[in-house]
Amino acid sequence: MKKREPLSHIMTKSVITVNQNDDLKKVVEKLKANSIRHIPVVNGKEVVGIISRTDINRLTFGALFDGQDGADEAILEMLTISQVMTSKPKTVSSDTIIRDLAEIFVKEEFHALPVVDNGELKGIVTTTDVLKYFLEQYV
Repeated sequence: MKKREPLSHIMTKSVITVNQNDDLKKVVEKLKANSIRHIPVVNGKEVVGIISRTDINRLTFGALFDGQDGADEAILEMLTISQVMTSKPKTVSSDTIIRDLAEIFVKEEFHALPVVDNGELKGIVTTTDVLKYFLEQYV
C-alpha cells in the first residue's frame, strides 16, 4: 500500500460551483445535470460554503430528485443558498495525505471537502474517492 499519497491524486479537479448569489434552483439544476452530490459555494475564488443534495432533499422532501418537479419549487424560491449551505466549511489542501483525509471523514462525518490551496479552490474530494483509492490497493 502506498503510504504517503497526497489527495491531489484522487480529487476531482474540475469542480462544479455555484455563486453565493445564485438561487437554489440553479443548485438543483447543477446537481442533476452533473450527477453530483456536493457543490462548493464561492464568492469569487473564495469558498464560502458547501451545499449538498441532502441539504436540498431536507427542504423538498426529495421530490425534485424523484421526478416530481414542481412539488416543492416554492420552497426553493423562498430560501437563498446562504440560508441552506454549510457556511465556512472545513477545507483541506491538495498535499494532505489520503490516510489523514480518511481520518477526517471518519471523525467528523463529512462526505465531501473542498480542496483549497493558497485561498483558491483547486478541487473537491469525497468519501467515494477515498473508498475507490483504498479498493485499488487490493487489486
